[in-house]
Formats: sequence, structure tokens, C-alpha cells
Amino acid sequence: MPSACDSLIEDIEDMVSFNDPTPHDRQSARKSILPRTRKKKELLSNEELRVDSLIPGTQKIWMKTWGCSHNNSDGEYMAGQLAASGYKMTEDPAEADLWLLNSCTVKNPAEDHFRNSIKKAQEQQKKVVVAGCVPQAQPRMDYLKGLSIIGVQQIDRVVEVVDEAVKGHSVRLLGQKKDGGRRLGGARLDLPKIRKNPLIEIISINTGCLNACTYCKTKHARGDLASYPIEELVERARQSFQEGVCEIWLTSEDTGAYGRDIGTDLPTLLWRLVQEIPEGAMLRLGMTNPPYILEHLEEMAKILNHPRVYAFLHVPVQSASDSVLMDMKREYCIDDFRRVVDFLKDKVPGVTIATDIICGFPGETEEDFQDTLKLVKHYQFPSLFINQFYPRPGTPAAKMEQVPAHVKKQRTKKLSELFHSYNPYDHKVGERQFVLVTEESFDAQYYVSHNKFYEQVLVPKRADFKGKMIEVDIYEAGKHFMKARPVEDSKPFTPSIAEPLQKGEVSGLLQVRARIHTQIHIFKMPPSQVLATTQ
Repeated sequence: MPSACDSLIEDIEDMVSFNDPTPHDRQSARKSILPRTRKKKELLSNEELRVDSLIPGTQKIWMKTWGCSHNNSDGEYMAGQLAASGYKMTEDPAEADLWLLNSCTVKNPAEDHFRNSIKKAQEQQKKVVVAGCVPQAQPRMDYLKGLSIIGVQQIDRVVEVVDEAVKGHSVRLLGQKKDGGRRLGGARLDLPKIRKNPLIEIISINTGCLNACTYCKTKHARGDLASYPIEELVERARQSFQEGVCEIWLTSEDTGAYGRDIGTDLPTLLWRLVQEIPEGAMLRLGMTNPPYILEHLEEMAKILNHPRVYAFLHVPVQSASDSVLMDMKREYCIDDFRRVVDFLKDKVPGVTIATDIICGFPGETEEDFQDTLKLVKHYQFPSLFINQFYPRPGTPAAKMEQVPAHVKKQRTKKLSELFHSYNPYDHKVGERQFVLVTEESFDAQYYVSHNKFYEQVLVPKRADFKGKMIEVDIYEAGKHFMKARPVEDSKPFTPSIAEPLQKGEVSGLLQVRARIHTQIHIFKMPPSQVLATTQ
């Protein structure tokens, strides 16, 4: 007979009544409670101490996120809600009471790391909650048995799930967000979040896609296209800038398909967003597949030329062979991809086109691979994501006849060698550029900035540069970056319209406090002033 702690609760709405306090109410109430001093004879027993230690909202939580910027955005939202509810987010997994593991299902290695982290947590007697695309796509995997799961469209209920996991219950929320039968883009965009970088806001504009690529496992988790309304996205951008953000990343499984399910399109959204971007702040577009950007090329070129939009686009090609693209069900031919790249290079001088290539897809011949090599030689992409094919369980490609492992490795190596044979930034040495400084380099020796073309430029680590637009001279170029020194007598420009939040500070709470303060202020005003204020 299973105990209460072993029970599986498919939806905790059955446990939480309408009148129960919300996590936010619970945290607010804590602040007004004064502890009563106990006499010696009233000292807690060991049993009482054990029970008290399970009160949700008092534990430390360590979160690990794998995968794309969409997944990172989900992770930021989950961390923000947990912190707002009273949990302490920690960067030390050893001191944490619970591990929240936010997974990626794109490649086998990412899922292997996720599975190993679960095992490690269990060995250390940690509570575990899992999230992301792996459990959403395959919740019945043996290694997920008994674990609490937060579905990709249920991240607004992370506090409820963690509360129950802390108490020993296994909770699984995997449903879809719907409004009148129509699938929504996901959880609300105005939820509290903790930005990994207080200067950068990641906004998911839609979830899912319109394709059915034969190798893709993400589709099983994220589903069909579901877009957020333009007004909600514009409001989220507005709030971000009010919190000191100076760079916005738009993300989704396919930004080019945005709006097709709600009667709008990507250019319409982008023109609305650029109206909100302060001078010196920048917008970066996320990945778009070729089919859905083709009809918007003219407008996209105009947008990428806008001074507050990076002239950068990530357009995955995957292969230069039409037969391989057909087996992948990519819904475009190589000439479509060439048309996108050639048009943008012509209309947006200096534009950066990043792309992805899969080596050793089932059925790929040597001739197919040579076509891909020729494509890379021709365009010399400055940013190229090379992926050796991994068959993902449950996908059509996993059932196809596989290319031998040693051939896949050889092709991956050959393409990597080609990529490293050219230096895309050598011709930029000596140029004077404006760059936006947003983060610190991995070795902590430089600040990392980006120019108009979203090329990485390393600059001296001076405190007054962080979050600023500065003018620099390029003096050195590497494979993936340039190095620059500030122009003498040029003054850093501050694009942020407000002081950025501190690292680890919860976004969204300032707006709540401001609204409450305004309401109190109005309540104390004479009626004539209230009328003037509210008109």
C-alpha cells in the first residue's frame, strides 16, 4: 500500500481550494507575524522540528537549465516566482534542499546530462522537480518515475508543484493553456522572473511551430504554433525597459511563423516593438526557418536596417541537399535558403547570417555532404552550429536507415575544419564602431559587447562601461570575436531609462509596489486632485 508521500497527483487543483492562501499571500503574511518566545518546557520535540522543516516556502532551491533561449526564459520565470513566494534560489547545488532541473530534448547528450543530474540529486537525498521539453514529451520514461513535473505551458504553477514536492508528493502538470478552445502561447508574460543577466530580457513570442521535421523531438513537447498577442509582447518589452534592461532577445521555436495562428505576422510585431526601444538599446531576433521569412523579406530588410535592431538573423539550413531536406520534411529547397541569404546580404550591408547544419542525417550521401561543404565555402558563415545527427526516440528519423557512426564523425570533423579555415573578422581590424556592453567574458578578463551586426567585441573591463553604448577602435580579430579599445574623449552613452535590477533581484515586483503606492497616494488626496490625477 503506497504512503501519502508516494502518491501521484495528476493535478493539484484537487488539493488546493479556492479559499486557500496563494504563495504570495502566504509570504506577505509571514512579514506581519511576530514569533512568541517559548518557555523551556515548551521546547519543540524532534518530531515537531521535523514537521516544521517541511513548511513550503522556506527551502533553498538550485535550478539548472539546458537548451535554447526559450528554455532559459522559462527558467527565469520559474526562478522569479519561487523567489517571490519566499524560496531562496542558490547557485550552490550542495546547499539546496530541492533541485529544479529544466531540460532540453534537442540532442541525446543534453538529455544524458539531465538524466545524470536526476541520479546525482537522488544520491544526495535532494528533492527533485523536473521541467522542460524532456518530461513534457516523454513523461512516462522510467527515470522520471515518481518525480514531480512542470509542463512547458504550466510554468506559472511552479510554486504549487514545488510546495507539494517539498512535502513529498509527486505532482505532474502537463496540460495546455487554452482560451475558448484556442491554444495559448503559454503562461502570462507579466509573471515575476529573475533575469540571468539584468541587462537582457528574453521574450518568448510564440511556442511550437508549423513544421513536422522528422528529426525533431521538441515538436513533441512544444506542439503546434501558438502566438502571444502583440499588445502583451509590447507591454512586456515596456516593463523590461522600465527595469533597466538595454537589450531584448525575441525567442521561439520559429520566430518567422509568429502570428499566423492569430491573424498577424512578425513584421507587424517588430514595427510595434521598435517604437518602444530607447535610444542606444537593441533588439535581437531569434531563429526563423526559411519558409516563413520568404514572404516578408522586404519588410525584414527594413527592420534589420533599423538603428535599434541588430542586423543579425539565425536561419538554419541543416543541409544543402534537396533530397536530404525532403527526408527531413523541412518544407523548403536549398534555392529558397539561398534567396533569403542573398536578398538580406544585398539589402542589409554587413548583415550577420547564422545557420545550423546536421551532419550524417539518415540517407545523406557523400555527394549530399559535398553540396553542404560548397554552401559553407561560398557564404563563409561567421556563426555556424554544427551538429552530428543523433536519432531521437519516437521520431521518424530514428526509424530510417542510419549513416554509420564513423562516417558521421568524419563529416562532422571535415565541416568543422572548413569552418575554422576562415577568419570572418580580419577585415574589420582598424574599424571604428559603436558597441553595446552587456556582460562579462568567461575568463572574467573583459567585458563582452556587440556591434550593430551582433558580432562579439571584447572591451576593457571598466565599471562605467557595463550596460553602456561606447565607441571603440578594433585592434585585433579572432575566429569568434574582436578586441577593441575605447575611443579617447568619447563618453559612454546610457540606453537604460532606469537603474537595472541587481543580479538575483525579482522582476515585476517593482511594478506591483508602484501600483500599490499610487493607489494609496490617490486615496489620501482631496477629491479634486484625485479627479485631476485619474483623467
